[in-house]
Amino acid sequence: MNAKTAGWKEIAVSFSNPGSEYFCISLPRMEEFIRQFLTGLKTTSWLEYIAVFTGIASVWFSRAENILVYPVGLVNTIIYVYLSFDRHLIGEAGVNFYYTVMSIYGWVLWARRDETHRPVVRITYSSNRDWKEQLLFFSGFYVAIFLLLTYLKRNFYPGAIPWADAFASATAFTGMWLMARKKVESWYWWIATNIASIPLYFVKGLALTSVYYLVLLIFAFWGLNEWRRKARMKTSI
Repeated sequence: MNAKTAGWKEIAVSFSNPGSEYFCISLPRMEEFIRQFLTGLKTTSWLEYIAVFTGIASVWFSRAENILVYPVGLVNTIIYVYLSFDRHLIGEAGVNFYYTVMSIYGWVLWARRDETHRPVVRITYSSNRDWKEQLLFFSGFYVAIFLLLTYLKRNFYPGAIPWADAFASATAFTGMWLMARKKVESWYWWIATNIASIPLYFVKGLALTSVYYLVLLIFAFWGLNEWRRKARMKTSI
């Protein structure tokens, strides 16, 4: 048994032990996480560093409703297509390819101006009909991606995690689609994507990317509050 396996086995045992013993044994869990993170940083490629920093910058621009979200984001998504395939995260590779296509689509939408030179697409809340469309959009992609990844896991990519990868992918597909349309609810889907991606990338050995999604999770809550504020301002005008 290696150190990584031993560490996680110790955590599992802690849940079956009563009272104060839980807190005694839970400490190695944090030590194990830090150890794996530091080890992962040593093996992090320069490509992953570029992807992480451009990804954070892209979310920053998105929060500020700045069109630079798309050209900067394209650098991030193209790199992650390669990294995801390399680590058998097939669903995430598909997500990032989709991000690349939707970044071009969103770039075109956000660049459009009316006769007064104001953006044609503005931050708004989803209607009840929009919510139904979002849930159908998510459900359809989740089922399709899950079935595809289950097949690929059996035949080509044994390292795939179909249910988690499909969830991260389907929520991201939905979030990116809604962001291009400047819907406030896009941030809820980004929050779900980030929560799913933190452990998914960590168990695949991409430690820096795992922490990157933690940063994006914080930014997503920040972006949600910012877009809510802007949507309220625009509805009051």
